[in-house]
Amino acid sequence: MTFEISPQAATAESSSSIMKRKLHSHVDLQVDRTWFDELQDRLSKNGPWDDWTLYQLAIEAEQAKRVESFEELQCLRTLPAIVPMPHQISTASKVLHEMGGRAILADEVGLGKTIEAGLVLKEYMVRGLVKRALILVPASLVLQWVRELNQKFGISAFAQKKEHTWGYDVVVASIDTAKREPHRERVLGTEYDLIIIDEAHKLKNKKTTNYQFATLLRKKYCLLLTATPIQNDLDELFNLITLLKPGQLGGQSDFAANFVVDKRLPKNEDQLQEALSTVMIRNRRGDGGIHFTKRIVKNIPLALSADEKALYDAVTGFVKERYNESGGDMSSMLSLVTLQREVCSSRDAVFLTLINLFKKTEEDSPLRPKIWGLVEKIKSIKANTKAEKAMELVKEMNEKVIIFTEYRATQEYLLQFFRAQNIMAVPYRGGMNRGKKDWMMDLFRGRAQVLIATEAGGEGINLQFCHHMINFDLPWNPMRVEQRIGRVHRLGQTEDVRIYNLCTLGTIEEHIVSLLHEKINLFELVIGELDHILERFEGGDSIEKRLARALLESGDDRDLEKQLNQLGSSLSQVRDEVKSTTNPLSAGPELLIKVDQLGQTVEVKP
Repeated sequence: MTFEISPQAATAESSSSIMKRKLHSHVDLQVDRTWFDELQDRLSKNGPWDDWTLYQLAIEAEQAKRVESFEELQCLRTLPAIVPMPHQISTASKVLHEMGGRAILADEVGLGKTIEAGLVLKEYMVRGLVKRALILVPASLVLQWVRELNQKFGISAFAQKKEHTWGYDVVVASIDTAKREPHRERVLGTEYDLIIIDEAHKLKNKKTTNYQFATLLRKKYCLLLTATPIQNDLDELFNLITLLKPGQLGGQSDFAANFVVDKRLPKNEDQLQEALSTVMIRNRRGDGGIHFTKRIVKNIPLALSADEKALYDAVTGFVKERYNESGGDMSSMLSLVTLQREVCSSRDAVFLTLINLFKKTEEDSPLRPKIWGLVEKIKSIKANTKAEKAMELVKEMNEKVIIFTEYRATQEYLLQFFRAQNIMAVPYRGGMNRGKKDWMMDLFRGRAQVLIATEAGGEGINLQFCHHMINFDLPWNPMRVEQRIGRVHRLGQTEDVRIYNLCTLGTIEEHIVSLLHEKINLFELVIGELDHILERFEGGDSIEKRLARALLESGDDRDLEKQLNQLGSSLSQVRDEVKSTTNPLSAGPELLIKVDQLGQTVEVKP
């Protein structure tokens, strides 16, 4: 059978073949099966949706990148080792958003100025606004700052040791080191993003080398930390604010004309308050939301032994005789009054002072045999009434306790006394280098039951892990008493703080305790209020000078008591005046206290 194909069909077939050939020559259809193979692999492992941990991490990663508000502190998400208090967060936020990173943090003692400064530093670092930071602090606090920045804030801070250390991004150093060559040139040649100065009230005098050095520091942001922005003179406040923001209060003559009646008394207080609010933040213990444990204070009266009392009376007679011979010249008498205070502390303290006085006295002076007679009396004293009572208290507590004394010789005596009773005690004092102070603190925290501190332990260190304190001898300045207590009664303290004041009857100490408690009501006052009371009261003479004058000019104990009562009444009057007026530099009341008679327990409630 023969088939014939028409020309039209042949033409059509030829066109179709040609089209197919062209299509195959331009399109190469290939199927990528890798996604399918991966899906099959995941299905064999129960699917891609079963890893809940990975899903949570993905959600957290997205949340971490989310910024809901510019006002929100981003650093709070990166601080697992610390939970800041509301007032600390509020302070940091205000510094960042309202003060442009330049502020005086003037919280009362124990409210966490270090935490606030750390928050500001961390926030600026998180936002990429700070890389280089310099923190200038007292030498004794360098390692404490380094430890807190590293452990609480995750900031790699380094203690300045040698010249190369200045090359690190965050350096903690003492201002005394920084201002000396060869460090000075390196520090002043660096432009810092942020500078923090702790205990900034030490820069209050613009004539000092420290103040002049601080003015030369190159910085974008700056924080000054001090619980007492003014101590003796309104010019101190002006100097600090000028260091922080030059021109904020105008020139010094403008400031004096607008805001100063005399060096301690301000005028136009509302305007001054408004000006200060733009550069200074002061949180008080009495502010809402700030909780402190109780203070339980006990005054412990002690009767001196016959030999101790004989020495005290002999020293008192010697000092009064010298005062009468000097014609009432107080400038030459304050060192001799120290003798009486040392007798109340320990025979060792007064012994060293008498020996030094004996060496400085001319060989043919009639004073020499009198001084040596006092030294002979010391030899007859075989015990220390105060030390024995302190030992009894420490054994009763059976917990860690800090003992404060004003005198290095008393500290050495107590160290030996406690060690002889197999109680581990360690010292803390000025003159120790940075490393040794840190070592003593670690020993006290870990192994020793007792820390015996001189006034160097009354500033800067944090001892919240201890809640027992003994004032072996009391300073005459109430501010120093409160600074001691502030080492243990501060934020982070979880226990009620127990304070024991040892007081020798029939001596100046008995009157001092009465004055501090019954006349000033020391434990009723906050630092700011107490500071302002003392500023108004002291005028030309410090409270120490007034006490010394009363002691020297009194004829007998009854006369002394009368003069000190008058002094106490004046203090009470000033205190009432301060409480009845609002001052931009003072704080309101924070604690209530009922003070009983000597020897009674006092409970202080927030």
